[in-house]
Amino acid sequence: MPTSKRAVVTGGANGIGQAFSKRLAAQGAKVVVADIADGAETVGAIKKSGGSAVAVRCDQTSEADVNKLRDTVERELGGCDILVHCAGIYPTAAIDEITFDQWRKVLSVNLDSVFLLVKAFLPGMKERGWGRIISVSSTTFHSGIGFNTHYTASKGGLIGFARSLASEVGDFGITVNTIAPGLTRTDTTINGKPGEFGWFEMIRGQQAIKRTETPEDLTGTLAFLTSDDAAFITGQTIVVDGGWRFS
Repeated sequence: MPTSKRAVVTGGANGIGQAFSKRLAAQGAKVVVADIADGAETVGAIKKSGGSAVAVRCDQTSEADVNKLRDTVERELGGCDILVHCAGIYPTAAIDEITFDQWRKVLSVNLDSVFLLVKAFLPGMKERGWGRIISVSSTTFHSGIGFNTHYTASKGGLIGFARSLASEVGDFGITVNTIAPGLTRTDTTINGKPGEFGWFEMIRGQQAIKRTETPEDLTGTLAFLTSDDAAFITGQTIVVDGGWRFS
C-alpha cells in the first residue's frame, strides 16, 4: 500500500477491525478508527508503535453520524483514500425465532451501513482518482450454514453490492472488493453462541489448516487489496478460511 494514504476503518475498536487498523497504520496510513465503541485502545497501540491514528465515535446506521464522520475526516486529514467496512453484529437464531425488528437491525448494521459510508466517501475518491473500498463478508454466504439467515443475507448483500459498485467506479481508479473470513476468534465470537456451541472445534476439524482463525490471518489480504499490486482486481471476494471444506 502506498504510504501517506488516509484510511477509515469501521469497527476498528476491536476484533478484525482493530487488526486491520494496526496493519494499515504499520504500512504508513493515517487511520481513523470509526466505531460506536471506544477506539482508544486501538489508537493507543498504533501510536505506541509509531503510527498515526485517531478515534471517532460513529453509529454507522445513522446517516447523520456517517456524514459527521466524513466531515471530520475531510477536516482533519483532507479525505479518505481507503474505506474498510468491518463493523457488524453476529447473532444466531432459528428463522422462526427472528422477529422483523431483529432482522432489520442486522441488515441495518451489516449492510445498510456500507451504503451510507460509500455515499459519504465515494465523491472524494472520485475527485482524487484513487480509492480502495473493502468490506468484510463471511463464508456463511458460501456454506449456507443454518441459524444465520439474517446474518448470511447481510453478508451476501455486501458481496452483491461490491460487484455492482465495482462496475460503476473502475474508471475513477477505485477498486471494490470483499474479504470473506471463516469463523474468526474475537471477543464477540468467543462470548457469543459460536463459542457456546463448540463451533470453533467443529470448524477447525473441517479446515485444511487445523487451527482457529485469528484476525491477523486476514491482514495480509487487506494489505494486498489496498496496494497498487491489486489495482486490476475489483468486484471480487477473497475467501480466507484455512480451507474450510464447506466454503
